Amino acid sequence: MIISKTPLRISLFGGGTDIRSFYQYEPGMVLSSSIDKYVYVVVKRRFDDSIRVAYSQTETVPSVDEIQHDLVREAMRVVGIKSGLEIVTLSDIPSRGTGLGSSSVVTVGLLNALYTYIGHRPGPEQLAKEACHIEIDVLGAPIGKQDQYIAAYGGFRKFEFRPDESVNTEEIPIEKPVLSELQDSLLLFFTGMTRSASVILRKQMRDMPNKLHTFRAMKQQVDQALIHLNAKKPARLGRELHRAWQLKRSLSDGITNSAIDEFYTRALQAGAYGGKIAGGGGGGFLLLYCPAARQARVRAALHDLRELPFRFSERGSEIIFYQEE
Repeated sequence: MIISKTPLRISLFGGGTDIRSFYQYEPGMVLSSSIDKYVYVVVKRRFDDSIRVAYSQTETVPSVDEIQHDLVREAMRVVGIKSGLEIVTLSDIPSRGTGLGSSSVVTVGLLNALYTYIGHRPGPEQLAKEACHIEIDVLGAPIGKQDQYIAAYGGFRKFEFRPDESVNTEEIPIEKPVLSELQDSLLLFFTGMTRSASVILRKQMRDMPNKLHTFRAMKQQVDQALIHLNAKKPARLGRELHRAWQLKRSLSDGITNSAIDEFYTRALQAGAYGGKIAGGGGGGFLLLYCPAARQARVRAALHDLRELPFRFSERGSEIIFYQEE
């Protein structure tokens, strides 16, 4: 039996520039961090040659080709396992539509567990590249690459996505007091809405030539955020997040709605400096920057939303249990 543990993430700045329709013109850039909320994948040899997959549904099928779960089916094909397996996925949050990268986290965790099952220990670059291949090239998902890379590598990182499809990853060294202040000032609230961002993202891809200036402004925020962190002024990231949300919501319809706008307005009025919807938009988690002294008021203003307490994590996808059968 093998169990992999793979972190979810928050994307702070530059999200959207990791999509091929942008970085085919110029390098994209994203600043993101893994967090201490995880997806677990359990892989175990089955007593017969069938395949059992358990997630929000349960499948028992005779062959890989008949698996309905796209990510499981394609990960098994990539690794080369054809039969006799049980796979269970477990998540700390709703499995889809939250904006914390859960689908890509599942893919990275699956690959890590399946490769370990056949005796191979892949590095983070292999996990990230193959997860991108499965989701973007094979399944045609209109997504970028940041989720797969931060899930595989973990930590607080800057990524550069280049037109030749290469990715440069850089772990950002931040002094502990600055990192602690940043971490203690970020709040996550679940809006109660889950969504598929595919429609929103496909429209963004079609509109990219007309929206390049907006994506460039979002990309420039990555370096601006790092300037603030190096200057030991993490509170300025709150204002940058507010600007990021204004830029993001201008990209297309569906990124926000009246309920999200109300939640955000309430948070600002209660003392949050800024924030944004995590991921592609339309629902999921609301990320806010709020100093500790104002957080009680913000929590009271958003009393009808479930908060997700979190901390940054330093590790990417890893195997936490291995037992030969």
